[in-house]
Amino acid sequence: MFMRLFLIFVFIHIFLFLEAQEKVTFHAEDGLEITADLYEVDNEDPYVILLHQAGSSRGEYRPIADKILKFGYNCLAVDLRSGGEANYIQNHTALLAIEQGYSSDYLSSTKDIEAAIQWVKERSEKPVVLFGSSFSASLSLLVAKNNPDVKAVVAFSPGEFFTPELTIQNSIKNLEKPIFVASSHRESPYIDTLLSYVDDQYKSTYAPSEGGEHGAKSLWKSNPNAQQYWLSLTMFFSKINRMHRR
Repeated sequence: MFMRLFLIFVFIHIFLFLEAQEKVTFHAEDGLEITADLYEVDNEDPYVILLHQAGSSRGEYRPIADKILKFGYNCLAVDLRSGGEANYIQNHTALLAIEQGYSSDYLSSTKDIEAAIQWVKERSEKPVVLFGSSFSASLSLLVAKNNPDVKAVVAFSPGEFFTPELTIQNSIKNLEKPIFVASSHRESPYIDTLLSYVDDQYKSTYAPSEGGEHGAKSLWKSNPNAQQYWLSLTMFFSKINRMHRR
């Protein structure tokens, strides 16, 4: 009897989660149509905007979005114009950008992030959290510096992907918002340098003592260190949730 009730609970949870996922579209300032997956539990909750790494898509977050919902946030997983495929999910925005002749370099994806923030702000007045992976982690830090609608950043494996046009280390100097930066063990010294101009009171970092993954794949079950990454991320969300309840 207990097992039957447990299975019913699991199936209901899965059903509700699937129902909460919806494909949406909106437009960047230059007119490009952006595709995203909306994971919405309660429109009264704030939103996390999930951004993939190079050559990837919104599918990068399919294995982990349900856990992020448990932090008390809705999620919007965005296809940026620079990308490809992840978990058998094709990047529709990148395909359209190529087809219609839009710029599709890393920096141009900033327009897509700003459009996602605006779309979320039309649904909720609460400040958003940017959650980036690799090049989009760097863009998230960059956007957060100047956008008052961003309250915090989660950045997995940011780096200097935009030289010589700009450097992230200098561009985020004096960033005064909570940031959580995760990396592999090998990337850790590089991350310390990247964040050297951000005051310690605003930054939290995590890297395993060995191994690890590049980008948000650190949170996938396939990563042996995933549990430790999740623990550090949970602590960060607890911290910012306490800050914004004051």
